[in-house]
Amino acid sequence: MKKLLITRQIAEPVLEQAAGLFDLTVRTDGNPLTVADAAEALATYDAILPTLGDAFSADAFAGEMRCKILGNFGVGYNHIDAAAAAKAGVIVTNTPDVLTDATADIGLTLILATARRAGEGERMLRAGQWEGFGPKVKLGTHVTGKRVGIVGMGRIGQAVARRCHYGFGMEVLFYNRSPKSVDFPATQIRSLTELAASVDFLVVTVPGGAETRYLINADVLGAMQPHGIFVNIARGEVVDETALIDVLEAGKIAGAGLDVYENEPHVPARLVALENCVLLPHLGSATVETRQAMGQMALDNIIAWSEGREPPQRVN
Repeated sequence: MKKLLITRQIAEPVLEQAAGLFDLTVRTDGNPLTVADAAEALATYDAILPTLGDAFSADAFAGEMRCKILGNFGVGYNHIDAAAAAKAGVIVTNTPDVLTDATADIGLTLILATARRAGEGERMLRAGQWEGFGPKVKLGTHVTGKRVGIVGMGRIGQAVARRCHYGFGMEVLFYNRSPKSVDFPATQIRSLTELAASVDFLVVTVPGGAETRYLINADVLGAMQPHGIFVNIARGEVVDETALIDVLEAGKIAGAGLDVYENEPHVPARLVALENCVLLPHLGSATVETRQAMGQMALDNIIAWSEGREPPQRVN
C-alpha cells in the first residue's frame, strides 16, 4: 500500500476515503511544512497532499526522492516550485474550477463591505460608539451602476465580472495578458495603469507566482482615482503591500478590501491600523462545500496516479 501524507486536516469524508486506499498520515498541528519538513516528506512518502504555505521550494527537491506526486489542495500552487518538481520526477496537480464561485462571492463581499464601510460600522457598534441614525453617519459610496476593473479575466475574474454586471449593473473593464473574449459586455484595456485610472473599483484575480509578483505596484496604485477602491482576492505577493499601505495612509484612494497578504499569516500593523480597509483571513474558498470539493479533487488526482492513469489536473 502506497504511503500518503496529507499536510493539514481536510474534510472527513475525504480523509476516510484516503485511509481506505493508502497508508495514510495526516499532520494535525496545523503548521505549514518548512523546507526541511517538505524535503523529509518527499523522501518518506509516495504521495503528498499539500496546501498553501507548505514550502516545496527548489531546495526541498534537492535530496532523496520517494514521492511521485503532489496533489495540491488549492488552485494556486506558487508555494511549489513546479519546475523543480518536474526535474525531480514529481507530478504536481491543483484544484481549479471548484472554488471559482466561492472566491468570486468573497470578491463581491469585499467590494460591498469596503464601499459601504461595513467593517468600520461594525467596529463602531461593537465598541458602543453608535449614537443612532444620523444623515451623515458612515457615508459610503454606491456600487450599483459604477465601473469595475478586473485584473486577470480567467475563471474567477469572469465570475466576479458577471456578478458585477448582471447583479449590480456595473460597467466591466478588464486587463488580461492576452486577448480575451467573454460572453457578456466587457471592454479589454491595454495597460494596467490605464485600467486603474478608468475605474471605481479595481479587483485583482490573477494567479500568484514569479510572473505576477508585484504586478500591482506603486505606478498602478498611483493611477487610481481618489474615490477608487482596491480589492485583492488573488495572492498577496501580486501586490506591493508597502505601496498599497502608502496610498491608503495618504488618502490617495478611498479604501481596500483584502483577503490575501504578502507574507501570510503576517499582516502589517500599518495595514491593520487603517480604518478604510476590510481585512479577511484568506476566506476565498472557505465554504464547507467548496473545501470538501477541493479535497476530493486533490485526492482524485492522487488516486488516478496510483492507478496508473494521468492525473486530470496535472500542471507540470
